[in-house]
Amino acid sequence: MGCRLGVQPGYKREFMQPISPDYAALEDRFEAPVYPKREITLVRGLGAHVWDSQGKEYIDCAGGHGVANIGHCNPEVVRAIADQAATLVTCPEIFHNDKRAQLLQRLAQFTPAGLDHIFLCNSGTEAVEAAIKFARVASGRKGIVATMRGFHGRTMGSLSLTWEKEYREPFQPLLLDVKHVPYNKLDAMEQALDDQTAAVVIEIVQGEGGVRPATTEYVQGLRRLCSERGVLLIVDEVQTGFGRTGRMFACEHHDVVPDIMAMGKAIGGGVPMGAVAVNERVRQALHPGLHGSTFGGNPLACAAALASLDFIEVTGLPRQAAQKGQYFLQRLGAIQSSAIREVRGLGLMVGVECRQKVQPYLQALMERGVLALPAGSTVIRFLPPLVIDLDDLDRVADTLAAVLG
Repeated sequence: MGCRLGVQPGYKREFMQPISPDYAALEDRFEAPVYPKREITLVRGLGAHVWDSQGKEYIDCAGGHGVANIGHCNPEVVRAIADQAATLVTCPEIFHNDKRAQLLQRLAQFTPAGLDHIFLCNSGTEAVEAAIKFARVASGRKGIVATMRGFHGRTMGSLSLTWEKEYREPFQPLLLDVKHVPYNKLDAMEQALDDQTAAVVIEIVQGEGGVRPATTEYVQGLRRLCSERGVLLIVDEVQTGFGRTGRMFACEHHDVVPDIMAMGKAIGGGVPMGAVAVNERVRQALHPGLHGSTFGGNPLACAAALASLDFIEVTGLPRQAAQKGQYFLQRLGAIQSSAIREVRGLGLMVGVECRQKVQPYLQALMERGVLALPAGSTVIRFLPPLVIDLDDLDRVADTLAAVLG
């Protein structure tokens, strides 16, 4: 006998039941339990605001962990996605594609001079994985030096570069030949480099590590040191890129061009995407078959990224982020609270370091309509969409002041 409604024999009966309106319970029932969940269910977004399933509105200073630079449901990106979805969604890299070609050309107009050869993938951690592989093959060496408090992803290669033991220890052993040295300490980096070091990997502003900006002296000194030692410099711009810090890429604050630059998060306007830009030295070491990605450079993501880049340029979004970030830092710095140890950041990548663990503060902010993130146990991190207006930033600052009261 045939199966009613296309349900095959042996399927669990629970799959035939009506979907419960309790989406949190439904998600908890079927999802692999690897995410710490907050108790709200977000169902809609627009600009710098999101709404939960009960209709409550929030100012989103989590921003999809830095994805929503151009705002939720940006009309230009929505239109581009709809048009491309009706045209061609997938096209593997073994064929040329119009949208991919346009994006590669467009992205090369934004990346620092010389970084005009680009590999497209699906996320920031994939970009870091590719960067590790490219550095090893281009240098002929195996060693990687990363920094304490650095975060570069959760897949096995990028996790090897990530410092926090909570992320690393369950999956040991990770990649061999990886060292971690203190951040912003050039002498420590110099001592760590040897003739087997392929690359150094840094964030210009450490995100998960507490929103800690690098100094110009450190970044420029590191560039000189890597050039002198024949070591490739990899800059992880996954969270800092596409206007977040007040420049298109954070390395531009220090007039430094890396050999390899990893990108992700905001590149696709909310659609999953990552990219790696490399210089000519690295490009010459690459050849067909060396690396690849089934979905990398798919037309749908490329169309979204093209629309996102156009919006960033037309609206001067990095400049906006610089101005709004300065204003926001001043507002937060004016809060009179003994709970605050330091306020720091660059552009609209802002951290408030507290004297105790911040999880209760994050909960209180959420209850008052503001979503924020931790950056370690004692730092509140704000990554709002760069389109956020000053009135919303005022509300966030006033709400934080009330919470820290």
